[in-house]
Amino acid sequence: MDRQRLVILLEMAMMAALAIVFSQIKVFEMPQGGSVSLVMVPIALIAVRRGLAAGVVTGLVVGFLQLLLGSTVVHPVQLLLDYPLAFGALGLAGLFRLSGYEGTKQRIMVLWSGLFIGVIARFVCHFLSGIIWFGSYAPEGVPVWQYSLIYNITYLLPEMIIAGVVLTVVLSSASQLLLPARDRVV
Repeated sequence: MDRQRLVILLEMAMMAALAIVFSQIKVFEMPQGGSVSLVMVPIALIAVRRGLAAGVVTGLVVGFLQLLLGSTVVHPVQLLLDYPLAFGALGLAGLFRLSGYEGTKQRIMVLWSGLFIGVIARFVCHFLSGIIWFGSYAPEGVPVWQYSLIYNITYLLPEMIIAGVVLTVVLSSASQLLLPARDRVV
């Protein structure tokens, strides 16, 4: 294994570990699962820093680790949708890798675009899980799809905004954390 691949694997492992730590520090928690924390920050960071594969794999690892730490599981497919697939989908932020973009404003736009795409993909996983397995929690008269939509937006939107603000601050003040050494201007 060459040195560069080893560095990327180590960064992925550190970001996965940091995401797990951040997932335990919750701003608030939803009654049937889901919470607002900083879990998205390390996954999105590695994705925009190292690209799609690194982001998706790191997200998958985080999803599986969350399962090991104790999570609500009602069905094997729900397990996949709510954990590895949802967090792996967040790694789609890596479609908007920061390297190749000049200037802080342009990089901030790319960062938010990647985060938005990753969160939309994560939302789709949780939304489907909510429709299929958690519809029994919907109040009487409320369509299951509407309940799942509102329920999941309630925590994913604030979590995305918080993650985006944190990553914007990091990009503006310590861009070396988001850009590999070869992409930095010395």
